[in-house]
Amino acid sequence: MGEIDRRYDAGGGMPPTGTIGVTGATGALGRRVAARLSRRGLPQRLVVRDLNRAPDLPGTSAAMAAYEDTDAFERAVRDVDTLLLIPIPVGDKRIERQLGAVDAALSAGVSRIVYVSFLSAGPACVDTAARDHFYTEAHIRATGVAHTFLRPSLYLDLLPAWVDARGLIRGPAGQGRLAWVAREDVAEAAVAVLTGGGAHTGRTYDLTGPEAVGLGETARRLSALTGRTVAYVPQSRPEADVRARPADAPQAGPDSAACAAIAAGELDAVSPAVPELTGRPAQSIEGFLRTRPSALHHAPV
Repeated sequence: MGEIDRRYDAGGGMPPTGTIGVTGATGALGRRVAARLSRRGLPQRLVVRDLNRAPDLPGTSAAMAAYEDTDAFERAVRDVDTLLLIPIPVGDKRIERQLGAVDAALSAGVSRIVYVSFLSAGPACVDTAARDHFYTEAHIRATGVAHTFLRPSLYLDLLPAWVDARGLIRGPAGQGRLAWVAREDVAEAAVAVLTGGGAHTGRTYDLTGPEAVGLGETARRLSALTGRTVAYVPQSRPEADVRARPADAPQAGPDSAACAAIAAGELDAVSPAVPELTGRPAQSIEGFLRTRPSALHHAPV
């Protein structure tokens, strides 16, 4: 196959057998996975909401479909063998839309689903997003389709945005710990699973960094590594929820629900899955910042 065929949409096109479907291919994780699969010369179907934003990669076709449009989604993944299902953002009807996409994929003949879930996903998690992942996992299991679940911890890539312009990480994480994981590592692990066939069927992989640290230790590491002044300020959940931010604030700040999950110990886990799947160590905070020396340019010196 040559350059991406942007004429393909949810209504037509005949991909080759053995095609890997990648949802969310315009996003931070999906784009990384698609690029790696393309470098391996593997045929892909990129499922996107906007064809104009689909990555222009050799060996790919693109299909336009949203999870909530199950008819379009079914057409988009027709003749896809293995589907990487990346969750949609937290919002109204998230579970319903993801379950609809799963059912549409099965109706289209998808034989294997690799779902990107979240570490410690469960029905009683303090983070509602983790509960959404649990119910999506449960539905996939109930269909009987061959599946693999990837459960990453919080992304290292988000860490710079957790530091505000005053150099503060403010959130209700208490003294809880987590093992930050790089998106690059999650993408590499996903490719290993997508291309590994039946060896990964029925498996659940926790994807974490090499060590669990609290936000206080995270702040100390950031300060030592960048020369910037970074500190952790614990908050209560109500304080975090009402914290006002200017509409044009460049940094998003910590997610209070994710911080609550840290405080509850739900993310205090270190897994060997990344090195086992990728053949190299999981990236540390130090390794992440070494390749991004300006990541905390907004924090005070």
